[in-house]
Amino acid sequence: MTVDSFGAKGVLNVGGTDYEIFRLNALEGATKLPYSLKILLENLLRTEDGANVTEKHIEALASWDPEAQPDTEIQFTPARVIMQDFTGVPCIVDLATMREAVAELGGDPSRVNPLAPAELVIDHSVQIDAFGSVDAIERNMDIEYQRNGERYQFLRWGQTAFNDFKVVPPGMGIVHQVNIENLARVVMTREVDGTVRAYPDTCVGTDSHTTMENGIGVLGWGVGGIEAEAAMLGQPISMLIPRVVGFKLTGEIPSGATATDVVLTITEMLREHGVVGKFVEFYGEGVAAVPLANRATIGNMSPEFGSTAAIFPIDEVTMDYLRLTGRSEEQVALVEAYTKEQGMWHDPSKEIAFSEYLELDLSTVVPSIAGPKRPQDRIELTKSKPQFREDLTNYVSVDESSTVDQAVAESFPASDAPANSAGDEQDPSDQPRHADATDVSARASNPVKVAMEDGREFNLDHGAVSIASITSCTNTSNPSVMMAAAVLARNAVSKGLKAKPWVKTSIAPGSKVVTDYYEKSGLVPDLQELGFYIVGYGCTTCIGNSGPLEPEISQTIQDNDLAVTSVLSGNRNFEGRINPDVKMNYLASPPLVIAYALAGTMDFDFENEALGQDSDGNDIYLKDIWPNPTEVQEIIDRSIDTDMFTTQYGTIFDGDERWQNLETPTGDVFEWDPNSTYVRKPPYFDGMSMETSSVEDIKGARVLLKLGDSVTTDHISPAGSFKSDTPAGKYLIENGVERKDFNSYGSRRGNHEVMIRGTFANIRIKNQLLDGVEGGFTRDFTQADGPQSTVYDASVNYQEAGVPLVVLGGKEYGSGSSRDWAAKGTSLLGVRAVITESYERIHRSNLIGMGVLPLQFPQGESADSLGLDGTETFDIEGVTALNEGSTPKTLKVTATKEDGSTVEFDADLRIDTPGEADYYRNGGILQYVLRQIAK
Repeated sequence: MTVDSFGAKGVLNVGGTDYEIFRLNALEGATKLPYSLKILLENLLRTEDGANVTEKHIEALASWDPEAQPDTEIQFTPARVIMQDFTGVPCIVDLATMREAVAELGGDPSRVNPLAPAELVIDHSVQIDAFGSVDAIERNMDIEYQRNGERYQFLRWGQTAFNDFKVVPPGMGIVHQVNIENLARVVMTREVDGTVRAYPDTCVGTDSHTTMENGIGVLGWGVGGIEAEAAMLGQPISMLIPRVVGFKLTGEIPSGATATDVVLTITEMLREHGVVGKFVEFYGEGVAAVPLANRATIGNMSPEFGSTAAIFPIDEVTMDYLRLTGRSEEQVALVEAYTKEQGMWHDPSKEIAFSEYLELDLSTVVPSIAGPKRPQDRIELTKSKPQFREDLTNYVSVDESSTVDQAVAESFPASDAPANSAGDEQDPSDQPRHADATDVSARASNPVKVAMEDGREFNLDHGAVSIASITSCTNTSNPSVMMAAAVLARNAVSKGLKAKPWVKTSIAPGSKVVTDYYEKSGLVPDLQELGFYIVGYGCTTCIGNSGPLEPEISQTIQDNDLAVTSVLSGNRNFEGRINPDVKMNYLASPPLVIAYALAGTMDFDFENEALGQDSDGNDIYLKDIWPNPTEVQEIIDRSIDTDMFTTQYGTIFDGDERWQNLETPTGDVFEWDPNSTYVRKPPYFDGMSMETSSVEDIKGARVLLKLGDSVTTDHISPAGSFKSDTPAGKYLIENGVERKDFNSYGSRRGNHEVMIRGTFANIRIKNQLLDGVEGGFTRDFTQADGPQSTVYDASVNYQEAGVPLVVLGGKEYGSGSSRDWAAKGTSLLGVRAVITESYERIHRSNLIGMGVLPLQFPQGESADSLGLDGTETFDIEGVTALNEGSTPKTLKVTATKEDGSTVEFDADLRIDTPGEADYYRNGGILQYVLRQIAK
């Protein structure tokens, strides 16, 4: 029940239907808040319970000071959760395990369901193995099912077993495009105690680019798996009230530029300004001139800006888009009536106070690309050739010291969300580089002749465009740039131009609607003539699933150490991430992707160099084939209609024959396959009873790792590949998996056996218990003299000996991406407490969610200043006070050295909310929720 201290509960009648709402005008000051904070305020009003959400929290938000630094923590309860298959599988594994645990406790397993609507879109697994032919898409999907059958069987079971959980099968689209075109409600309705309640659609997702929904006025962002599970199970997410950056848009995009050029310009501006952990909100008269598809493109790249969200308010443009995409008239009427009633409808005449201000005149935007390795490093197209030559000469690897860049880079291929909190500062190395190169007359060159099996012969040199991919929901959701690419293809074909024979070309739309309007426009044959065939409906190149280059090309690149390039219409381009053979990666609009396929090299000046000749021998330049925006819009107007959306999305959850013919378990409880190496039942609930057992002090604990500053969640739980001689590799080989089929940690997150063995196994982690050793190693003090061992093997011995474990850390422990397995793996290794100088907020709360105590050294102290080297035995006293319902501020820690001397200190206990204390008393958030359900 809502406490409703401010009497905000009321009724809104729309079209003869009454909806319960919580009116913002019950609070003085609410009208002056930015749109994004109004959504948070309504959320607190509706979820006020007097404990986790109090009158004081609501007042603090209503009286928000734009100038203040973030210091007030609030509990935000999202309306729904969206997932993709890499990061979503572990969430559903946990729900399946909870069902089994409820049954074992004598309850009804069918009662375990998401309490907030949850949807999972399978889009992260398709790879471009086949390309350049009509049957490429079918071949790629066949291979996708061969590789991922186990995971798909499990998800298909979940689709039928759970209420309020839906799965969009493979081959349907990309999660964020499907979200804005169909799943997003904008205003939610739900029956509560017999009354229909209306409230803003807020949605967190297990993918960094969840912020695409910000373009249609839905507040949300990417989170880790534990926060997503919490939200699914009706639990709030902790956050600080953020600063909000007001971004004013004026003017109109000039005819030569595209929405992609706009978003690359905004990325550069916001990285220059520094918006890490902040909300960005677009405002002013110019907002009405920004098409919805452009808003979505901008919102999508919020992680590349560094912001938590990049949101547009709701207006008539939003309504038109909801109608176009087939939302019902009743829903459209509700969205309009609700937002106007709540003062959330965009009114540029009203003055809103923001924390900081930025402005962009869209008429100043010019055609641009970004690269060769970071999205914020924008290059004007006219300067791309000299800048490429300079970068080729001085090519260096990604700066590992940067924070936002590193967090995003490490998330491949899983797309975990960067874990930034309000109040975080941007790392100086995340600033954009300003492209100011002048032409370099000489360039590194090493042309190598390549002879292909099919008779093609050509020279391959540094800068060759080896991949040209129209990919990623960032741009494939936007008809203006997609149709511009098709018109450019038509114009190029009519002039007799062809893509270069070494370019791997592809189109991977985020929705089948794209294919529908391409076919209706009649431009598909022109795209195919240049090699741009549809290869799948999924993230593909943008997350590194570009597939292998042709063998002769790949071998030539490797043998001659060629610095070849890729050009993609995606949102990230970190070195080595798009394809292992490709060092330099550039982001560009879809029409420019095709232009670079025609040029075949990054060492190209589109203004002054011809792309080829027509049949009369006349030089053809980019300007001669560049699409006319008026014609592009005319083709869009006659090619896209609402029926396309209602037809494609009418069967979005059905899947194709492959999906429907999957052998799938049935029943309320999942039948785990004992031989599966992808999906296994985790041990979180083993031996659990209905009653909570008393929490105990920690006695005789040993140090598993002693770590330095800035240990990221990727250090703790890597997402990438691993070798045969690692504990995870040995486990898979013992279970009959060949090295070539290992896949990545990210793809095996549904198997705790792999993930425990991968915890603290990053090859770059430095455990200070060992001198000069990097990787997942420690000392095992269950053995004489504490010999070197893998972290996993040592933890097994400690657990068999009944010895609890602690981890010692420095500053910013758990920064990087928001990754659930960094906390899950820590807990399953037997770690009972982590003691650091400071935490990244989300990882701290995740540790509590997995039953691990987060402690901090006294202010100004560290493991080193206290003389701790990690060989000590630790006792932690005062934990038992939590059994009485109180949460102590500090706990007494005694570290006993090998000679019997002791170091004592009072560690700060970082259990910061009543809800977190409940989670810890129950052994974790899943156990807490499970007991609530089982009752």
